[in-house]
Amino acid sequence: MPHTASRYLAEGPRVGIRHFSYEDGAEFIARARESKDLHQPWLFPPTTDAAYAGYAGRLIEDRSKAGFLVCEKDSGEHGGAIAGFININNIVEGGFQCGALGYGVFAHAAGRGLMREAMGLVVDHAFGPMRLHRLEINVQPGNAASIALARGAGFRLEGFSPNMIYIDGAWRDHERWAITAEMR
Repeated sequence: MPHTASRYLAEGPRVGIRHFSYEDGAEFIARARESKDLHQPWLFPPTTDAAYAGYAGRLIEDRSKAGFLVCEKDSGEHGGAIAGFININNIVEGGFQCGALGYGVFAHAAGRGLMREAMGLVVDHAFGPMRLHRLEINVQPGNAASIALARGAGFRLEGFSPNMIYIDGAWRDHERWAITAEMR
C-alpha cells in the first residue's frame, strides 16, 4: 500500500522515513521473506504475523525504542514500498541522551543507496526532534555492507567487543561505531 508524503517524519530526494504501524505487517513480512538470503546470518527480521505484531508493538509502545520504516518515494514499480528499516534501540535519556541503531534493507532495494539516504534522515531526526546526543551501531566484522553504511553516514570506529551479542545460536564479535551531534 503506497504511503503519502504527509505521513513522513522526514524525507530526502528518494526516500521518506515514518514510524512503524501494525498495518504494515503484511508488506514487511513479505519483504523480509524475500530478503532472507540477504539478511542471514546477520539479521532475522520477523516473518510471521505474530512475530511482526510483537516486534512492531515494541517499537510503537516502548519509549526506549523508535522504529523507522524507509519508504521509496518514486512512483515507479516500488513507489511507496517499504525499502528497509532503521530502529533506535536502548534509548537512554538524562545525561546519556543516546541510542543504538539496528537496520536492514530489503532485497529489492539493496545496493541502490536508499539506506544511506535514510540513515542521514534518521540521524538528523535523532539529533533534532528526538534530542539525542549520541548514536551507536554494533556490527559483526564480516558484515561489509553494514560497516560501509556506518562509515558512509559519518560514524567512527570506536572499538571491538568479542562475544558481544547472541545471534543465530552463538555469541558474536562486534565492531562498535558511533556518532555524536557535534560530528554532524
